[in-house]
Amino acid sequence: MPIPLDLQHATEAFDRFLADARDTAGLGTRNQAYTMVDGVLRVFRRRLSVEEAIRFAGVLPPVLRAIFVADWDPAELRRPFADRAAMTAEVQDLRRHHNFAPQTAIADVAAALRRAMDGEKLDRVLATLPAGAAEYWAA
Repeated sequence: MPIPLDLQHATEAFDRFLADARDTAGLGTRNQAYTMVDGVLRVFRRRLSVEEAIRFAGVLPPVLRAIFVADWDPAELRRPFADRAAMTAEVQDLRRHHNFAPQTAIADVAAALRRAMDGEKLDRVLATLPAGAAEYWAA
């Protein structure tokens, strides 16, 4: 069996996604965009059970899937979904002195993610997750 195309072109697809997220958020560098994306994924992951997180990760593009599960402590206490401002502040807490995520970070990453993957596939998995999951990824 040949290597799946999404794996063969994972780096290029991630580069396009990161540039899109950077531009959507009005950030200046890929490093700033990476920290924002990492924060948005971590904040979402903290609100899922292990099983739910694995199901969500399964629909992400390969590099985003790897970022989503990196440095994960499955024993971390699960947090409830909160209002957008509180979760944005949580995103901005990641590497605080090197984080330039704007107030629109979650929506900006959501918009870039939806442009980078099959939105229907994303919506199907979000429908199986706790209340608040679909709203989190609304662009």
